[in-house]
Amino acid sequence: MEAYVVMHGSRFSRGENVARGNGRKKSKHYNHLVLLAKNKAGYNNLVKLSTIGFTEGFYYKPRVDLEVLRKRSEGLVCTSACLAGPVSAALLAGDYEKARNEAITLKEIFGDDFYLELQDHGLEKDLPILKGMPKLSKELGIKLIATNDIHYIEKEHALAHNILLLLSDKSGKDYRDLRYGTDQIYFKSEEEMKKLFGKYSGAIENTLEIAEKIDLNLDFEKFHYPLFPIPKDSKAENLDEYFEILAREGLEKRVERISAEVEERFEYETGVIKSMGYSGYFLIVQDFINAAKKQGIPVGPGRGSAAGSLVAYALGITNVNPLDYDLLFERFLNPARGSMPDIDVDFADDQRGEAIEYVKHKYGEESVSQIVTFNRLSSKAVLRDVARVLQIPIPVVNSITKWIPSKFGRVYTLDQALKEVPELKWVNKSDDPKIQDLIKYSKILEGMNRNASKHAAGVVITPGPVSDYVPLSKAGSNGDIVTQFNMKQLDSSGLLKMDFLGLRTLSIIRDTLKLVKENRDIDLNIENIPLDDKKTFKLFSKGQTTAVFQFESAPMREYLKKLKPTSVKDLSAMNALYRPGPMDYIDEFLARKHGKKTFEYLHPILEPILKETYGIIVYQEQVIQIANKVAGMTLAEADILRRAMGKKDKNVMREQRIKFIDSAVKNKIPKKVAKSIFDNIEQFANYGFNKSHAVAYSLVAYQTAYLKAHFLPEFLAANLTNEFGNPDKVTTLLEDCRKLKVKVLTPDVNNPSVTFTVNESKIVFGMSAIKNVGVNAVKEIERARSELGRDFKSIFDLCSNMDTRVVNKRALEGLVLAGAMDSLTGTRAQNFAVIENAISFGNKVRDVIVSHSTSLFGGVENSLDVSEPPLPEVPAWSSKEKLAKERIALGVYLSDHPLRKFRSEYDSLASVHLGEPETFRNTENVRACGVVTELRTRIDKSGRKMAFFKLDDFSGSCECLMFSKAFQEYEEFISTESTLLVKGRLESSGDAVKLNADEVIPLEEARIKLTKKLLIYLNSSSHDIPTIDSLMNLFELNEGNIPVFLSVNSEGKKRDFSTDIKVNLTTNLIKSIQKVLGNNSIRYITM
Repeated sequence: MEAYVVMHGSRFSRGENVARGNGRKKSKHYNHLVLLAKNKAGYNNLVKLSTIGFTEGFYYKPRVDLEVLRKRSEGLVCTSACLAGPVSAALLAGDYEKARNEAITLKEIFGDDFYLELQDHGLEKDLPILKGMPKLSKELGIKLIATNDIHYIEKEHALAHNILLLLSDKSGKDYRDLRYGTDQIYFKSEEEMKKLFGKYSGAIENTLEIAEKIDLNLDFEKFHYPLFPIPKDSKAENLDEYFEILAREGLEKRVERISAEVEERFEYETGVIKSMGYSGYFLIVQDFINAAKKQGIPVGPGRGSAAGSLVAYALGITNVNPLDYDLLFERFLNPARGSMPDIDVDFADDQRGEAIEYVKHKYGEESVSQIVTFNRLSSKAVLRDVARVLQIPIPVVNSITKWIPSKFGRVYTLDQALKEVPELKWVNKSDDPKIQDLIKYSKILEGMNRNASKHAAGVVITPGPVSDYVPLSKAGSNGDIVTQFNMKQLDSSGLLKMDFLGLRTLSIIRDTLKLVKENRDIDLNIENIPLDDKKTFKLFSKGQTTAVFQFESAPMREYLKKLKPTSVKDLSAMNALYRPGPMDYIDEFLARKHGKKTFEYLHPILEPILKETYGIIVYQEQVIQIANKVAGMTLAEADILRRAMGKKDKNVMREQRIKFIDSAVKNKIPKKVAKSIFDNIEQFANYGFNKSHAVAYSLVAYQTAYLKAHFLPEFLAANLTNEFGNPDKVTTLLEDCRKLKVKVLTPDVNNPSVTFTVNESKIVFGMSAIKNVGVNAVKEIERARSELGRDFKSIFDLCSNMDTRVVNKRALEGLVLAGAMDSLTGTRAQNFAVIENAISFGNKVRDVIVSHSTSLFGGVENSLDVSEPPLPEVPAWSSKEKLAKERIALGVYLSDHPLRKFRSEYDSLASVHLGEPETFRNTENVRACGVVTELRTRIDKSGRKMAFFKLDDFSGSCECLMFSKAFQEYEEFISTESTLLVKGRLESSGDAVKLNADEVIPLEEARIKLTKKLLIYLNSSSHDIPTIDSLMNLFELNEGNIPVFLSVNSEGKKRDFSTDIKVNLTTNLIKSIQKVLGNNSIRYITM
C-alpha cells in the first residue's frame, strides 16, 4: 500500500501552518512510503495500518507515524517511494544528512526489508535522487531497487489521466498541461526498465528479491460469522441444534396445520441450511429482526428472494408464507451455487439506526461497520465531465447524451450506444477533433471510480473488531467510517454483510396506525388485516393509488383500472410486469385475464405453472419450475439455467439448450415442443422478475391501500408528516386530498400540532413543517395555549403568553406567512408588520407579571389590564401575494394553487407533468404548464441576459433554462408567481430533468392561441335533456370559430361525435360549461 507517514511528530497532531508566497497557509504533514505484505502477519499489519491512518491520523490523507509503524512492521517490506518519500524529499531539498538520517530510521524499523528506490521519469527533479540514492546505499548497506511511478497503464493514457485529475477542477486549466510534468508514469516493460537502470548495480535484480520474499496466500473460503450466543437454558449443544429448535417452534406457531408438504419443505430447507454452514447466519438475522419488532421498530414482510424460504417465515425473518404463493427456496439459497445467503431487511426509515445500534450493542461497537461504495463514471456522466474539461459547449454534449438509453436500470456503455443507436451515427463519423477527443478520452475513463461514499444500507458484522478482517476508511462528506472493501468483496471474504434498508412506507404505516388509535380508538394490527377486502381492491380498480406503495404512477393507475385486481397475486403480477421489457406484455396479460384473448399452453405440463399469469412467463421462479417439470432438472440446476440465461453466455446457452431438449425428450415431451419451450423461457428469462420480492412488496402495497381505503384522513396525514421534506411529493398529496375531499386545515396557533394529525376527519397541519418553526416552538405554543385555557386573540396576546426566545422573530414570521395567525385579529400583512412590536410588548407584559408575582401583593396578575397597541394600517396582501408568501413558509401552496384556475389548460395543453417521469418519453417539443417559483438571471458570454427558473405544477417541478435569444423575446412574461405554458426540450440531468425553454405563453392566453377544437365530455347517466338545452344556449351566446366535439360515455362505452357548432372560447363560456357539467368536462384539442 501507499502509506502516508508523519516522520517527525504524531499522527494525532495537525502540524504547523506554513505560509506560502500567495499569503495562504498550507503544509504537507506527511511523506510517502510503499509497504508490501510478505506474509499473513504482514497483511494483517497492512490492514491495521491503513485503518489507523483513517481513524486516528486523517488530515488531508490517512497518516500513520513512526510509533505505529514500529509496532506494525512485522511481515512488511518497505521501499522509500517516489519524490514525496522521506529520503527522496530530503535529497531533493539538498539536505543529504537528513536523507541519511531518514534512511537509517527506516532501516532500524524494517532491517533488510527496507529498500531505496531509484526512479527516472525524465524530470529534472529525478537527478538528485539518481545521484544520492546510490551513495546512501553504499554508505548504509541498503539495497537499491529500480521502480517507476504508475498512475496509468498505457503511455497513451497520460492525457486521459490528466483529464481525470481535472474533473473536479473548476478553474478551466488546459488539460494538456500535465500535472506531474511527464507522460512517463505508466506501467513500463522489462526492457524499458533495464534500459533506464541497467547501469545501477543490483537495482533490477533486487526487485526479484522482493518478489521472492512475498509468500502470501489469502484464504477467503471460510465464513467469519459473529458468534451467536446460545441461551444457557437451551438444550442445544451447538448452533445447528439451536437453529432447528427455534425454526421448529416458529413453524408450529405460524403454520396452523403442518401437512406432509409443509414438513417435507421444512426438513429440506433446514437440511440445506445446516449442510452449508448457515445456521449461525439465520440465528443472527432472526435475532435482530425479532428484537426490532419487540422494540416497536416496524420491519417489512420481506425483501428479495428471502421470502421464498419457509424457514425464514418460521423464524420471523419474513412475514410471507412461501407455500401460499408458490415461492421457491432455491431462488433464495441454492446448494449447487454455493454462494452465501443474502437477506436484506426493510426497517422504518426513521428507526433504521436503532436496529443498527442493537447489533452494535450485541456484538460490540468495533465489530459492526458500514460499507463503502464506489460511484463510477457512466457513459453519460463521463461525457459530461470530459466535455467540461475539454471546454465543449453543453448543447453539443447534450446532443449526444440525450440519445443514450437505459435498459433494466443500466445506462448503455459508450461502445454499445455508438454501435446501436442510429441517432449517434454522426458521432462515429465526425471529423471534429474535439468530438473525437471527447469520445476517445471518455471511453478510457468510462467505468472508473469517481468517488467513494457510504453504502446506503450495507452493514458488516464480524466475530471481533472489523479491522481484524478488512481495513476501514472514511468516506463521504461527513467522514463516516466504512470498510475499504465493497459489498461484493466482503461477500468473497466470507464476512456477514447485510442490507439494513430504511423504507419510509413502513414509517407511514406506523404513523397511520398511531393516528387511527388516537382518533378512533382502534388497535389495528397491520399483519392481521384480511387479504380479500373488497373496499381495498375497489380502490385499486379505481386507480386511486396516490401514496400507495409502488402503485402510484399515472400509467400504473391506468393499468389498475383495466386490471381490476381481486387478489395479492394479481397485484404481484402487475408489480412484476410494470418495468422496462415485460411492460410490453401488460396489455396481453390484461386481455387474457378478462377473457378477451384466448391462449393455449405449449404443453399441458405448463398449465399449473403459468395458469396464475395466464400463460405468460412473468417470474424467474416460473422459469425454474418449467426447467424442473419439462427437463427434469432439480430446482437447484434449474436456477443455474436461469442465471445463465440472464448472463447471455452463448457457449453456456448452447450447452444448456442441448441438455434441456434432450432431457425433455426423455421426459416424453416432443422435441419440437421442447425447442419452443426453451426458446420461450430464454426470451423471458431476462425479463422475469423475482416473484418472492414481488409478492412481499405487493403485500406492503396492499397494506397501504387498505389503510387508505378504510382510514383515509389518517393515512394522508401520516404521508404528509413523512414526506414534508419533498415539496413535489407534498404537492401531489395535497392534490389527492382535494380530489378525495379531505380538507387540510391551514396551520393555526389556536390548534397547534407538531406533526400532521386528524380532527373530525380533517387534517390538522403539522406546524413544525413551517420554515423556521421547529418542534420546540410548536411545543411552546401548545404549552402556552393549554395553560391559558382559551384561544389566543391577537399576536400581542400570543407573544404575552409564551416564551419569545423559543418562538422567536423568525418563527413568528413563518407562522404569519403560513396563515397560522389567520384566526387572530388582523390581516397577514398587519400581523407581519407588527412582529417586532408584538415581541417587545409581550416581553414587557411578562416582566410586569413577574414583578407583581414577587411583590408583597403577588398573584394579582389576573387583575392586570394591559391595553394592546393598535395594528398598523397597511394594505392587505393580494391573493397572489398571500400564496407566494405561503409557499416561502411551507415550501408548497396550501390554501390554493395559482394553477388551479387553469386546470383545464393543464390537463389539455401540457404534454408532460413535471413530477411524472413516465410522461417524459418524448423529449422534443414538449409543453409544460406551471407557475414560476424561482427565477435568476445571469449574463452570458455575449453579454446578454439568460434565465434559469423553476416551474411547479400539480405533480412536481423542474428547472428551466432559457438562453438569451429567447429570453430577450419572452422576458416580460417570466417572473415569480407567473403562470406559464413553456415549450422546449427535456434533458436528463441525473435523477432529474431540465427543460430547455424556447417559448413561453401566459396561461391566460394559451387557450386562445393553441386550441383548434373544443372537446366536451357528457355522461348519459348524469346529463339529461335540460343539461343539453343549457349547453346549446351557451353555445348560441358564444358563437365563434372553434369547432365543438362531444365524447359521450354511455354505460362504460365511449362514443365521439363531431358537431356543426363553433364557439368563441371566452372565460365566461368555459366557466359556464364547467358549472353545468363539472370541472373535468372539457379539453382543449391542439391538433
